[in-house]
Amino acid sequence: MNPILLTHFTATSCAGRGLDATLAALAEGRGGLAPCDFEGAALDTFTGRVAGIEDAPVRADLAEFDCRNNRLAQLALTQDGFDARVREAIARYGAGRVGVFMGTSTAGILETERAYRRRDPQSGGLPPDFNYATTHNPYSLAAFVRAYFGLRGPAVSVSSACSSGAKVFGSARRMLEAGLVDVAVVGGVDTLCLTTLYGFNSLELLAPGPCKPFDLNRDGISIGEAAAFALLERDSAEPADDDAIRLLGIGESSDAHHMSSPHPEGLGARMAMEQALESAGLEARDIGYVNLHGTATPSNDAAESRALTSVFDRVPCSSTKGATGHTLGAAGALEAVIAALALRHQMIPAGANTREPDPALGLDYVVATRHAPLRAVLSNSFGFGGTNCSLVFGRGARSAQGAASA
Repeated sequence: MNPILLTHFTATSCAGRGLDATLAALAEGRGGLAPCDFEGAALDTFTGRVAGIEDAPVRADLAEFDCRNNRLAQLALTQDGFDARVREAIARYGAGRVGVFMGTSTAGILETERAYRRRDPQSGGLPPDFNYATTHNPYSLAAFVRAYFGLRGPAVSVSSACSSGAKVFGSARRMLEAGLVDVAVVGGVDTLCLTTLYGFNSLELLAPGPCKPFDLNRDGISIGEAAAFALLERDSAEPADDDAIRLLGIGESSDAHHMSSPHPEGLGARMAMEQALESAGLEARDIGYVNLHGTATPSNDAAESRALTSVFDRVPCSSTKGATGHTLGAAGALEAVIAALALRHQMIPAGANTREPDPALGLDYVVATRHAPLRAVLSNSFGFGGTNCSLVFGRGARSAQGAASA
């Protein structure tokens, strides 16, 4: 595939608001997981909650979109000057040539939960102020971002469970290469809700403490919330800036092994990684770091390890979910930004909370953040139902071949 420029990006999670706070948390191997205190959730687990969402309603002219998910989206859009960079792109290309590609799993489902608690006692009807289309509907996120910037280009929401925030990069790339848009605003947003918390609790997947991916004593996931965005543009013919970050390759697969369990040998994960490398024109040895999906459940980490070791030979890797929690539909976008930060700062982030990597998994798992010369990194995102996506990012090189020779 033709490389695509990441001209700007940002992320907000429990690890911090914006790139500086996120980078500091990664560098120090810490995060923001804390005992669950979410409304109505009587669960013995930790969550990655972003403080202040409750006090930050969406812009007054967008009040119909007001919900926790869109509030977090707006909060993240205003970090790192991201909204200003989008407006600069609109000024260059026009509002009709900027596309929106958003990933989410549950969108504003919290508003539906609240609405059901306020049903009419006689008829059972939902309250008249509840608006499904602009809150709970998965498209509401893309519609909100489109309205926030006054855009008129294509807008897409992807809801493929925990790969949603990665798969939007593929959707954006296809429209960029087809010439339907000149710029793409891509991202993922997911927020805490009772449906998610109690759903994972019913599957007996919630960890009682902070999650510890790939640890010998890993015992489940910690649900988090996050919003992350990137601005994508077709590569220019100008000489490469050595600091430029590019999307070099994308791999997508759907193994459909089971509704909630991965293929035990990581078949779909391996296919996604191999396809991402092939589309980037790279060999496995060209990748200096892999950001693992790493949910911290025994079976998921084992399956991903089998997939990874079938493709790579002792590549440095880690899961950053110990710092952010598993942010579900936002995870792919959040970890794409983390991969870009790793390239920009030549840093391999530690897997927070992991103290004793499981030796049976056979990984070169990084437990202390270190600096390293990185030219290309890979980020994995795998979802329920076997919806898998791997992304390859590179630094400096104008093409996949350039990245490989570098």
